[in-house]
Amino acid sequence: MSKIEIKDLEKQQRQGEELDLDILLPWIESQGLDLKGTPAITQFSGGASNWTYRLKFDNRDIILRRAPLGKKAGGAHNMPREYHLQKKLKPHYAYVPEMIAVCEDEEVLGSTFYLMDRLEGMIPRKNLPKEVSWNKDLTQALCYSFWDKMIELHQVDYLKEGLDTLGKGEGYVERQITGWNKRYADAKTWNVPAGRKVMKWLEENMPKEENLCIIHNDFRLDNVVLDANDPAHIIGVLDWELAAIGDPLMDLGSSLAYWVHEDDNFFIKSMRRQPSNADGMIKRDEVIQYYAQKTGRSIDDFRFYRVYGLFRLAGIAQQIYYRYSKGFTKNKAFKNFWMISVYLIKTCQNVMKQKA
Repeated sequence: MSKIEIKDLEKQQRQGEELDLDILLPWIESQGLDLKGTPAITQFSGGASNWTYRLKFDNRDIILRRAPLGKKAGGAHNMPREYHLQKKLKPHYAYVPEMIAVCEDEEVLGSTFYLMDRLEGMIPRKNLPKEVSWNKDLTQALCYSFWDKMIELHQVDYLKEGLDTLGKGEGYVERQITGWNKRYADAKTWNVPAGRKVMKWLEENMPKEENLCIIHNDFRLDNVVLDANDPAHIIGVLDWELAAIGDPLMDLGSSLAYWVHEDDNFFIKSMRRQPSNADGMIKRDEVIQYYAQKTGRSIDDFRFYRVYGLFRLAGIAQQIYYRYSKGFTKNKAFKNFWMISVYLIKTCQNVMKQKA
């Protein structure tokens, strides 16, 4: 099989979001980068956060990631942090793309940005890449490879490797619960539940012992790059904006909130954005068992981490809907996001009632 280029979400630059080459190219030259020719530029249409571009020079294929225009929430869209985190992590986690340069001067393009090498391969989006003849065995091999990459990240010894500056560390669990409780409350609209019972339950059920490691915080199949010649082999992990030093089981719980089964109900399946439903993908309970087996960690009660992941996702959906309800975005795709919040809060309550 010949190599397949990632073109599933590449389009012409959106109007008003074009890169100014008259400014960008001199900056690139000032960094001592030997990039030849005028690049062919496309923009990735996926994602709702940072803007991502492909710049294909005569001698090198690179990616530019920058923050969007407009007012930004504190700590969000921090391109220098994402760049330096990946650069520090790369020697210890091979799946991080190669960083090239970072610009912390917002005057250059109107925001901070960084450059990295483009990984040539395939990204599983809502469905598995159609260029491959998938069967159950191949899909299952990809599934285990995917979770192995999370486990491998969690096993990086950040203290020994001097990576402890990548996050605040101690107190992570409490910060997350306090933070997401406040974010959901601040974004509440009249048509969604207050979620107070869920918030109180999370506050009262925080694990007494805190385990810390490097976590990705957005570990999904649509954030990995597959080898086009060996689709079960993952060559890259993308989108490190939310990475931190935090609790590994909270990372797992956040990922499982997006992990949709083929036999889930219609509403859950309508939220699916990765091919976790494909024949050969293992179920959520099996993922937890696999994680425990591979890490040697005893997981007797996963309810806290499951509820956290679902409530966090409810908070994300509600923040998006709040912006839509206030007219800050006109994207009609967000019109019914309040229903997601309602459903996820109810699901949290159901999980809370389950026996350990």
